[in-house]
Amino acid sequence: MNFQRGREREPLEINLVPLIDVMMVILIFLMITTTYNRYTELAINLPSADAQKQPERANEISVLVDAQGQYVINRRAVVFRSADQLADELRRAGGAAKEPTVVISADANATHQAVMRVMEAARIAGLSQITFTAQSVK
Repeated sequence: MNFQRGREREPLEINLVPLIDVMMVILIFLMITTTYNRYTELAINLPSADAQKQPERANEISVLVDAQGQYVINRRAVVFRSADQLADELRRAGGAAKEPTVVISADANATHQAVMRVMEAARIAGLSQITFTAQSVK
């Protein structure tokens, strides 16, 4: 039943204002929550040792630590029994030199504990001059 007989129907129209408002809210939300990642690379130039082999000095005690934790003091293999025994070996290797320097050369696969034993033995022996060596890889 049509009670409005002589009246024309109004044409349907879509109101775009609410649609634009909703789209703006979504756009702002996406802009705020989006993370912009920049993958940067850090260019690092690592130092390398490029020096000639130093001649052995009389007041140096050379201690080599290999990967198995064995010690060589001045080209003589030493079996580790205790830090006190290793300290005695360092004293003997130092001889009568005044304040000898302990030069520790450790294998890359040697344990940290093996190197710390040498440092503890040097402390017990009263040797305060300790240094470490590095080898360049070519």
